[in-house]
Amino acid sequence: MNDNVILTCALTGVLTDPRQHPVPVTPAQMAAEARDAFNAGASVMHVHLRQQQDGMGHWPSWDPDVAEAVTAAIRTACPGVIINLTTGVIGPDISGPAACIRRVKPEIAACNAGSLNYLKLKDNGQWAWPPMVFDNPVTKVQQFLDVMAECGTHPEFECFDVGIVRSVAMFVKSGMAPAGHPVDVNFVMGVASGMPCDADLLALLPRWLPDGALWQTTLIGRAEIWPVHQKTAELGGMLRTGLEDTFYLPDGSRASGNGALIQHLAACAERAGRKVASPAIARELLGLPAA
Repeated sequence: MNDNVILTCALTGVLTDPRQHPVPVTPAQMAAEARDAFNAGASVMHVHLRQQQDGMGHWPSWDPDVAEAVTAAIRTACPGVIINLTTGVIGPDISGPAACIRRVKPEIAACNAGSLNYLKLKDNGQWAWPPMVFDNPVTKVQQFLDVMAECGTHPEFECFDVGIVRSVAMFVKSGMAPAGHPVDVNFVMGVASGMPCDADLLALLPRWLPDGALWQTTLIGRAEIWPVHQKTAELGGMLRTGLEDTFYLPDGSRASGNGALIQHLAACAERAGRKVASPAIARELLGLPAA
């Protein structure tokens, strides 16, 4: 187990409506939320991009100008911060996220490591949205890895199910995953049709990782996620939360913003007897160049 814990803040979601929830949209809002999270101990900011018309930002954006404005504002507000850029798209066309990676050259980018039936059912038995496939075949994964290698960007393999976790080891063995960095794996738990947010399941997952891999959890839900965050810290994982993943603090109350969520995440690390990593230490653990 590493004594240091890297804290990641997932600042805003994909489709969360800012008219209903306190998610940041504009570069200034993203920078302010990032600064609060940074001050609370987050070294990594996971960044989704929103359309900027009227500052409403309900819909995603793959405009490289937006990517540049948002990441520049965050980097100015948080000296030494590590940018982790989202890349998730439906279908084979990755030109939007590829253009954003090439423009801002983030230190890390998400690399969705496998496909998933992305489903959610309402209490009345109706679909919350039309059933869809979040498609990430190996050819698409390879395309993303090629763009990341071109830009010096470290992939974070996002795994929504157990078979996807096991696939990452195959990517490493086949030579798809880049050498020279620890393999970085994110267990995404709480999507209704993916892995449940369950501490017992979490305890099994690290056995299927490549040797020397770093891992973290993305836990989606309400107050029930916090015991699993604590288990992550105790098992040696890295920690992530933010308004993309939850609006709720451990006592069930709504979070005022990302800073409050990261404060509670840092407390999980401390209770496990581990130290919150500075940005410099986080870069060292991930094999990234100094800021």
